Amino acid sequence: MDPTLLAIACGAFFFAAFSKGITGMGFATTCLPIIALAMGLEVALPLVLVPSVASNIIVQVEAGHFRESIRRFWPMLIAGMLGVVIGLVLLTWMEARAAGAALGVVLIVYGLFALKTPNLTLPPRYEKPLGPVTGFATGIINGLTGSQLMPVLPYLMALHLDRERFVQAINCSFTASSIVMAVGLSKIGLMTTETALVSAIGIAPVWIGLKLGGNIRRRLTPEIFRKLVIYMLMASGVLLLIRAV
Repeated sequence: MDPTLLAIACGAFFFAAFSKGITGMGFATTCLPIIALAMGLEVALPLVLVPSVASNIIVQVEAGHFRESIRRFWPMLIAGMLGVVIGLVLLTWMEARAAGAALGVVLIVYGLFALKTPNLTLPPRYEKPLGPVTGFATGIINGLTGSQLMPVLPYLMALHLDRERFVQAINCSFTASSIVMAVGLSKIGLMTTETALVSAIGIAPVWIGLKLGGNIRRRLTPEIFRKLVIYMLMASGVLLLIRAV
């Protein structure tokens, strides 16, 4: 990799990790458009995977409640992994940029809606039946566009989990999807040994960014944290639109 491109990638990794440290989410969605603009989506997708998984694991270790989250959300996680497979199949013959643009609009519209309706709550009786549906839909969108946020983010926000349980649950979803994504990209020829080695370099700026952002997150009030999550969601929508253009 050209030193300039490597510097761009590491800068994108740091910025995305810093943002994720604050909100607990959005690494891949933030990082992908920046790297894709410089190198193209086919290079960006596999390049982001290793730092993305590393960021998930670091955040999960710090958040705690891992076993509790697995017991509660395992149907959603398994359905999400199956959805990624379907999404990657669609990626081989669909126009991913158009899908990404449509998703970007959805993210922005939902963010505006969520800001206006802060007390949106999912009744407890709907949590279990909607979990696998949410996971499957999120997996398909992830495989097709690289975004891991919809509809799992509004689903978990509507459950009103406390901050650390929310961060743990959504990162469990990210990690499960990323593992399947790595295998799938290898099968369709986008993930190579060289790409994996280059992306591994990004773990260092990711760790630094997460530590700095995590220190900020722990000082935020629940209401400010919720608003920052929504703003991150909307920013991700804008980045998806930019990537499509």
